[in-house]
Amino acid sequence: MQRTAILNVVGLTSRLIGEHTPAIRAFLERNRIAKIEPVVPAVTCTAQATYLTGKMPRDHGAVANGWYDREYAEHRFWKQPEQLMQGEKLWEALRRVEPQFTCAKLFWWYNMHSTADIAITPRPLYPADGRKVFDIHTQPMPLRERIKKDLGPFPFRSFWGPGSDIKSSIWIAESAKWIEEKHWPSLSLVYLPHLDYNLQRVGLDMDKIRFDLRQIDNVVGDLIRFYEKRNIKVVLLSEYGITDVSQPVHLNRVFREKGWLSIKDELGLETLDLGGSKAFAIADHQVAHVYVNDTSILGEVKSLLEATPGVAQVLGKVEKHLAGLNHERSGDLIAIADAKSWFTYYYWMDDAKAPDFARCVDIHRKCGYDPAELFVDPTIKYPKLKIAWKLLKKSLGFRMLMDVIPINATLVKGSHGRIPEDTGDWPVLIGDFDAIPKSGTLAANEVCSHLYRLCSRGQGYGSVGL
Repeated sequence: MQRTAILNVVGLTSRLIGEHTPAIRAFLERNRIAKIEPVVPAVTCTAQATYLTGKMPRDHGAVANGWYDREYAEHRFWKQPEQLMQGEKLWEALRRVEPQFTCAKLFWWYNMHSTADIAITPRPLYPADGRKVFDIHTQPMPLRERIKKDLGPFPFRSFWGPGSDIKSSIWIAESAKWIEEKHWPSLSLVYLPHLDYNLQRVGLDMDKIRFDLRQIDNVVGDLIRFYEKRNIKVVLLSEYGITDVSQPVHLNRVFREKGWLSIKDELGLETLDLGGSKAFAIADHQVAHVYVNDTSILGEVKSLLEATPGVAQVLGKVEKHLAGLNHERSGDLIAIADAKSWFTYYYWMDDAKAPDFARCVDIHRKCGYDPAELFVDPTIKYPKLKIAWKLLKKSLGFRMLMDVIPINATLVKGSHGRIPEDTGDWPVLIGDFDAIPKSGTLAANEVCSHLYRLCSRGQGYGSVGL
């Protein structure tokens, strides 16, 4: 087997490789590149599951970053058990050929209780007194304290939220080197999220993102040099490309105006009762799964979606099948935004009645992805002072609500999820591949076979029955 490191440089596209990414550009010049036609939805969980299994969402089940659990009548967002990703994974297939094959899965999603030999994933602690303590989960479990002792605590606030920056990617890169030096895995899967942040904040404004490009290029370049010195093949991979948007679309507000939502008053604020609603949307960037509990209005819901500004396409039963999204977790309908639009989860009509978590970083409680969590509310006069005061209260043991996130979706300037018209905005696969098509493009579910061939030194899937 060929020892391999796959660096998942989130948001990397051919458009972004150039003067601000000299290390990535140099790596590209001595390797081959393929543009990847994104899987729909082009979001983290779906893309990663497709790459790691070679299957479409209908088979692996990761239909988005979150979905509606019909049995529990609750949404499930950013859940972590690997069992949610169905089907044989890349390292499992390689292990069948070489029983000694080992895999380190570092911050890729669905990373708890993994069949990988080593896993590290963000996982806060939630004591019974209401606190949230930032931490990581590791496999094997004792690894957690050893790596924190050597590298320091994982900079959780740099991983997501308004404080997101390069520090989290640096820590993950250092953890990859630490794991390599101590455990020598056959395959290292390394997640580097940095470009995800400002690209969503400001879009494809090169003047505003060039520093971010140089920062991640430094991290990637360092890892390339580290791995290549150890005769490890390096692969650069990305999940999606982020493009400019200017129009947030509030599907749940559209449904509310039709009387289809069930709204519960909780201490003067509004929460959405999914199980009691006739129809609702679980929004995820530029794709929204729409669940219709009252099937008698299915046609009406579809027509309304098709007539809603910002909606480019609505997938019904036939279209879901053609898109590889006909899985039980999928919505009854799936809305896809046009090039300039994206979907919010917002359902309240009056901001004064928005739930308390709307103004917090709270990825599990919200019934949809919320990129506004990347911002501090610009209406707060002294945000640093307010945050410092709340952190002081927390340190003294008082309950506090970190309500500093805006509920102004127009702040968001970049999004993803649909298939961009320009292939320069498609994700990429870069490495020493011998079977990249002459077209220079791959379907997302073809990536796994190329990774397999590289790791197995040319032995294809067919030989192991995949």
